[in-house]
Amino acid sequence: MTAAGDPPPRLRAEGVTRRYARNGTEIVALDSADFEAHAGELVLVMGPSGSGKSTLLAILGLLDPADAGQIFLNGEDVTRASEDQRAQLRRSTLGFLFQDAGLIERKPILDNTALPLIYRGLGRRERVNRAQAALEAVGLADRMHHAPGELSGGERQRAGLARAIVCDPDILICDEPTAALDAETANDVARRISEMKERGAAVILATHDRDLMPMADRIYEIRHGRITAGART
Repeated sequence: MTAAGDPPPRLRAEGVTRRYARNGTEIVALDSADFEAHAGELVLVMGPSGSGKSTLLAILGLLDPADAGQIFLNGEDVTRASEDQRAQLRRSTLGFLFQDAGLIERKPILDNTALPLIYRGLGRRERVNRAQAALEAVGLADRMHHAPGELSGGERQRAGLARAIVCDPDILICDEPTAALDAETANDVARRISEMKERGAAVILATHDRDLMPMADRIYEIRHGRITAGART
């Protein structure tokens, strides 16, 4: 809970529920979930495949609606925001990194990284400058003119991270970003993700990798759509 006088969480969910039908049977993918993430905090959402992690992150990231409950961004209730409003909030407030970095193969890494800035209406020179700075921040300054196919798996994820942070988001949402990587590379990518909280972002990372627990400020466990209270570490 936030103490009186403290700033609100960057992201908060109250009683969020998501249901869907499968072969005529109702499945509860997320059951009355409460969640919060504060500025300068890295929050792990942990659980096995199929536990509800991705469903939770899709709702928190305003990609999917909830069937019940409320979502707050920086203290503002955005539960009933229109799709256009949700899209604007995603562009202005949120950054995303998924297991598949989702890079456009025909574009060099610099252009991939700069892509979100087009939707901000920035000119070419400013887009390039900001994309270069983001790539330098993740250790890819010497790879920015390479195509995605010329990068290793870890470099691709770091390029995806650069694109996620190029707009300096308040909230960075990462869904299993290290799952397809070897242990050493996964630790490197996770460390670079963790550095975002030093820039004041609230970082939310869904994973089943318990080796990442020491880096967390708060940990939520999710099983069968039910989430436990986020204990601070």
